[in-house]
Amino acid sequence: MRKYNPEGSSLRKDQLEMLKVLVAFSEICKQHNLKWWLCSGTLLGAARHKGFIPWDDDVDVTMLKKDYRKLEKILMNLNSDDYWYQCIKSDPEHINIFGVFRKKKDPVESTDRRSRYFKYQGVGLDVFCIEKTTRFASHMAKFCYKNMQHPTQYIKNKYLRRFLIKLVQLVNFIIFFPLARLIGLFNPNGEYRYRLGSGFYDSKYFLQDIFPLSTLEFEGYEFPVPGNTDAYLTHMYGDWRKLPSEEQIKQSMHYPVYLEEIFGKQEM
Repeated sequence: MRKYNPEGSSLRKDQLEMLKVLVAFSEICKQHNLKWWLCSGTLLGAARHKGFIPWDDDVDVTMLKKDYRKLEKILMNLNSDDYWYQCIKSDPEHINIFGVFRKKKDPVESTDRRSRYFKYQGVGLDVFCIEKTTRFASHMAKFCYKNMQHPTQYIKNKYLRRFLIKLVQLVNFIIFFPLARLIGLFNPNGEYRYRLGSGFYDSKYFLQDIFPLSTLEFEGYEFPVPGNTDAYLTHMYGDWRKLPSEEQIKQSMHYPVYLEEIFGKQEM
């Protein structure tokens, strides 16, 4: 396993920087009494490896919508030389519905074409929130939003690009998301999914699996996790204890520098 992130490798160095970001995020949430938990690959890493999945190159956390809204206000007013909260409200180039709490320094080149327009490109963590909705509503919102935003990344003129990004957001926030939210009200199973427009519509969650929260060790720290982590991860990944193939590992990584370091230069 250590072939992916041996000590001294670029990936391991940045994982340790991501850990610092996660610790800082945890302290802010604790200070303001906000509930959150590790999710996705970060939770999988805690449950299976007691830390980062060896090839993982990001950090993911989740909150309920009410805590997410409070956090967004707090982080947007954060006066820090080290960290910045990137979201639709703080960065006109950011299209994702979820936010990113990231380092200002030491940028890392991403495979995401849009990242070249970001003010800061340091490592960070993705901050998701979940809402009660169905797979169909979530898929509908993702289909509308992502497909409409996709062409904007190829527009070189900054002012035109930003105008169209904002126009797409307004159309979706005013028309498509409310419609999808209304459709999602028919939800007899009580499913929660990532906030509409975020994508990842196959992932479903149930409050009884999340609360009360528990903790797991992650790189020597204890962080909040869903109370029934096994059920939570099973809904996401199926047999989450099974390791992926090397090809699946390559597809899951976001940064060329790590891919090249581990697997050699990649054909892009």
